[in-house]
Parts: sequence; C-alpha cells; structure tokens
Amino acid sequence: MRHRHLAIALALALGLASGAGAAPVPASAEKTLAAGKAWVTVSPAGEGALIHGAIDIAAPPAKVWAVLTDCAQAKRIIANLTVCRVVEKGPGWDVREQVSQGNMFVPTIRNVVRADYTPHSRIAFRRTGGDLKAMQGEWRLEPRGAGTRVIYVNRVAADIKLPAEVVRQGMKADCGKVLLNLRRAVTGK
Repeated sequence: MRHRHLAIALALALGLASGAGAAPVPASAEKTLAAGKAWVTVSPAGEGALIHGAIDIAAPPAKVWAVLTDCAQAKRIIANLTVCRVVEKGPGWDVREQVSQGNMFVPTIRNVVRADYTPHSRIAFRRTGGDLKAMQGEWRLEPRGAGTRVIYVNRVAADIKLPAEVVRQGMKADCGKVLLNLRRAVTGK
C-alpha cells in the first residue's frame, strides 16, 4: 500500500518555532548513515507520530540549505507534491502552502507552515493552517568535515482513516525516500 504522499505532506513540508527539537542521532544509527542510507524512526506521539530522521550529504551546509529552502526544488524531493508556494514572507521567516496529491487510501492534503530560518543550520516549522491536526518540528544541518548531516524531527497528526501503525510505516518509508531525494537533489547522485 502506498502512503508516500501522507508522510511527505505531513512530515516533510519544505519551507517550514519549534517545540519538537532535533534530538541527537543515536549511536545505533551511525552504521546506517555510514553505509550511505537514510536513518528514520517513527513512534507514536499522542494522537499522531514523532518522526526522527537523518542523512549524511557530501556537500557543505550552504548547498544543502539552498535546495532545502527552494520551493521550486520541492517537487524533486517530494514525489506527490503538486503545489509549493510562499504565501507570506518576512525577515528570517516565511509561510508556505503545499499540496500533496491523494489516492484511494489517503486524501489530497493541503499543508500550511510557518518556517523560521537560521541560515545554513536550522529551519524550525509549525502548522498554521491546512488539513493537518498538528505539525511542529525542525530541520537541522550539522557540518561534518566537507559534508553535512541533515537531521529531521517532526511531531505530526492528521485525520487519516487508516490504522495508526500502517500510517507510521508509510511515514517511515517515505521519510527515508525524501531524505535520499534531498541528497540526490543536492549532489546529483
């Protein structure tokens, strides 16, 4: 069963202050990251889920930042995204609307988030409108030698008529795909 657009719309809205906070990546994730894979966990959190993911990208934080904050790049990263647009902007923040196309299991999801930017290191985001019940988290970019570790944390809840475990498994798979797509968009590999 495909739930790609659910996880993407819920969890990985680009243009995303944050109470979820990016926890450190546990030592158990290092082997996965060293193998060039995305590391993702999704656990129950109240009515929704807590997503925690990471990936290492062989590019400096400024290059990762440029892709991560560019609405025009979002469709390369989020497969089912049909709309990404900045609807309001101020110094160090913006509000973005994103729409992910639904399917027979999950509806089309409209998501509106406010993002607060700390250039080249952090994007804190929170829901301001749309179809989600809750969404709050952050992207964090940590320099690692000549590369960047991207850490993603998001507490998200939506009214989806599927078993919670099925939704969480879809989120986990999709978050991993999005992180890999981000790396491809940044490095071309």
